[in-house]
Amino acid sequence: MSASPPLSATPKETISLATAVSITIANMIGTGVFTSLGFQVVEIRSGFALLMLWLVGGVFALCGALSYGELAAALPRSGGEFNFLSRTLHPAVGFLAGWVSATAGFAAPIALAAMAFGGYLHQVAPEVPRLAASCAVVALVTAFHLRDLAIGSLFQNVFTVFKLLLAGFFISAPLWTTASSEIGFAPTPGDAATLLSAPFAVSLLFVMFAYSGWNASSYIVGEIRDPGRNVPRSLLIGTVIVIAVYVGLHWAFLTTTPIAAIEGQIEVGHVVATRIFGPAGGRWMSSMLCIALVSTISAMTWAGPRVTQTIGEDFVFFRALARTNRAGIPTLAIGVQTALVLVMILTSTFDEVLVYVQVTLVASSALTVVGLFRLRSTQPDLPRPYRTWGYPLTPALFLLISVVTMVHTLVERPWESLAGGATVLLGLPIYYLSPKTFAEAP
Repeated sequence: MSASPPLSATPKETISLATAVSITIANMIGTGVFTSLGFQVVEIRSGFALLMLWLVGGVFALCGALSYGELAAALPRSGGEFNFLSRTLHPAVGFLAGWVSATAGFAAPIALAAMAFGGYLHQVAPEVPRLAASCAVVALVTAFHLRDLAIGSLFQNVFTVFKLLLAGFFISAPLWTTASSEIGFAPTPGDAATLLSAPFAVSLLFVMFAYSGWNASSYIVGEIRDPGRNVPRSLLIGTVIVIAVYVGLHWAFLTTTPIAAIEGQIEVGHVVATRIFGPAGGRWMSSMLCIALVSTISAMTWAGPRVTQTIGEDFVFFRALARTNRAGIPTLAIGVQTALVLVMILTSTFDEVLVYVQVTLVASSALTVVGLFRLRSTQPDLPRPYRTWGYPLTPALFLLISVVTMVHTLVERPWESLAGGATVLLGLPIYYLSPKTFAEAP
């Protein structure tokens, strides 16, 4: 098949290590950490087990980051799982992973972050409708990312620093406030059974959603300086920082606020802030959390369209999505993602979107780590500027946690799980019917 014409002069290696770390952190710290605890405490009441959720989720994310770091260094092209799976397993598998990223992997988390933004803003200004606020913040962030990469970098870095400062403020709260929940974090005799239970596994899915984004810089490999070194570094540095922040935040949440006050609540940050600072302080902190969520929306608005852009470079049917403006920004890909986000905001509930998207993302990342094993086997001499620390144990542990969580979720939440599977399968006929600009693997 003839080579495709050049799509644009996309800028290469313009993103620094600091911005790559910022994108990774911003993708992770967002909706999940300020919302998911309310769902977890419905069935898990042990302080030890609740903190273990966030430690196990952190180990999962760290093992994934270590594995993806090698793949990004060995196969340096933007696109994340689409690129990795196309090269390690088969282009069809890569396309399905890219299809998931394009239709659910980024659009759904952006929708969730926007829904949370609308919820927190409503706490501050009840006269502002949640739905209108959610749609407006998506439109505003999209406008920034359609302008210029330099503006997007500055926007991202400033909001990420703000988010970390806000998290640090929450973590320090138990040290100077009188608010207390009297919860204990030492293990008790019943905790072992809790850690092996179905509710723990399903709650872990919510935690894994909060950690999703540990692979963020792998989606923009082609735009990062010295990607063989800086992509693995950004994944590892970003993930370690977020693990510390998440464990610290939940220690602070549970130390200052009774479980009964958090149970079933989406705006957990507002509940905790109100407990510590009173109603006026709670509204003020909710406004700060709104600003923090803008960073999450921004990071995913940046990374997501790079997947559809890369798909467009290989598939004629999606060619228009690969075209960029003079600044190298995939404008149509950003526009399509934004449209999907708005549809999800207008048609779905928070809980349904979260479970639906996380099942598909866990499956996609698990297959990608399987690809790491295959790449080691089939191309042992491929240059690898970085090799996965702890191989093969770290990627194997990642796969074990993934499989256990998916099995329990399929049993406990079958409809959302099946909806995720249906989204994946919908991509198959599109793959086989679309002309391609590469030779398929036999």
